[in-house]
Amino acid sequence: MSKQLLEGIRVIDFTWHLTGPLTTKHLSDLGAEVIKVESRRRPDIQRMGPTLGSFGQYSTGKKAVTLNLATPEGLDLCKRIIALCDIMVENFAGGAIERMGLGYDVVKAIKPDIIMCSSCMQGQTGPFAKHPGSGHKLTALCGFNHILGWPDRGPGWIGAYTDFIAPRYNIIAIMAALEYRRRTGKGQYLDMSQYEGGLQFMGPSILDYTVNGRIQERIGNKSDYAAPHNAYRCQGKDRWCAVAVYTDDEWESFCDVIGKPELKDDPKYASLAARKKNEEDLDAVVNEWTSTRTAEEVMDMMQKTGIAAGIVETGEDLMDKDPQLKHRNTFWELDHPEQGKYRSQTGHHFILSKYTPEMKRAPLLGEHNEYVFKELLGVPDDEFDRLVKEGVID
Repeated sequence: MSKQLLEGIRVIDFTWHLTGPLTTKHLSDLGAEVIKVESRRRPDIQRMGPTLGSFGQYSTGKKAVTLNLATPEGLDLCKRIIALCDIMVENFAGGAIERMGLGYDVVKAIKPDIIMCSSCMQGQTGPFAKHPGSGHKLTALCGFNHILGWPDRGPGWIGAYTDFIAPRYNIIAIMAALEYRRRTGKGQYLDMSQYEGGLQFMGPSILDYTVNGRIQERIGNKSDYAAPHNAYRCQGKDRWCAVAVYTDDEWESFCDVIGKPELKDDPKYASLAARKKNEEDLDAVVNEWTSTRTAEEVMDMMQKTGIAAGIVETGEDLMDKDPQLKHRNTFWELDHPEQGKYRSQTGHHFILSKYTPEMKRAPLLGEHNEYVFKELLGVPDDEFDRLVKEGVID
């Protein structure tokens, strides 16, 4: 086994739900020792349910301790762990970590060169900094819901989209802070706003309003710059293929692929403007052709001529049939003592020539209490037993 990329880096993890755990998951997968702090009274919400659920996906490789931070001894033990760490990550509502007695000023006094990352909804400052919430609400706040859906219906539902955007910014910031610390010996505080990270993906809509005063509305599967541009029905139950034709050259190739070269000279489709004007009729032509072929056939035939096309994949396609994902080892099979064998749906998103990634299963609640408190902190056996009995190590 090659040396892990972040081997020797230790992280204390106060995260829960999605954004925070995904941030520290990637640090763990890169070889950092991530110590996740929970309590039996308030475990990570992702542990809830009849199975390990999303926790098994988003907390791979971490070590888990249970600690009652509402007790003076629990807070003191936590500070002793912090003293051994290089990085601290939390994603509570703005100001919550300070109220727990673990704000940056406190943490910095314990470990002067620590890198602390706070990733809350809207940052740690400003009139709405203390607003709690999750990505399900933040996607609406960012404007994603407004532009998703059909023109004659209300805003679409996109789930916790920002929860999967924010970790990327967090990781980049943490890696940059590690490099800064390597060069200067100084740590720093990273005030990461999930809201502002999500807004980066609304750039075209923001620019259109800034320059033209236009408010982007819902347009379904359409595009102002392409026609045909839709997901088209194919052979089989609920099988579809997305196709996008942008240029006149692509249009001519498309006509040849579907066996209708005469459409090249049809005035209804002679230009992008004409195709957009007659888009409903054009979609009917495309659906008539795709419905007699499999989604795979449609995709392959289009791609061979340079036309953008892709299967609308199902969970079964992603997990069992996609040859590219299989080749890249996207889904790792892990073995958990409670859940049994399961496949992690969030593997590594990169391959490095000088680094072999490794992924380990998610921890049980409090699984590493003895390792962290006895081995790392040197708590004697009798004191450890007392702390467990009194609910400090909870």
